[in-house]
Amino acid sequence: MTDRSTKTYRLLERDGAVRHSTAPGTFGGNRRLKIYGRLECTSALRALPRGYAKHRVFFADRESAIKAGYRPCGVCLRAEYDTWKKAQAGVS
Repeated sequence: MTDRSTKTYRLLERDGAVRHSTAPGTFGGNRRLKIYGRLECTSALRALPRGYAKHRVFFADRESAIKAGYRPCGVCLRAEYDTWKKAQAGVS
């Protein structure tokens, strides 16, 4: 039986599998939009009251988010987002 007083987080692994953890991971993401970013991202924090929480996933690390098919947030990970965007356009 699980102790309901212990909060658990669903961490999305590199292969897309979900693992339950008591730690939230280092990055959060939006399952529907396939975006990942920092847990303290101002854009994500503003979206939480508007229903964002039901689409929220967590990643242990950046590599897990990328391998799961998520792109960097354009707000809190601007440099990574710019690099990703250029790669999408075929620009190096």
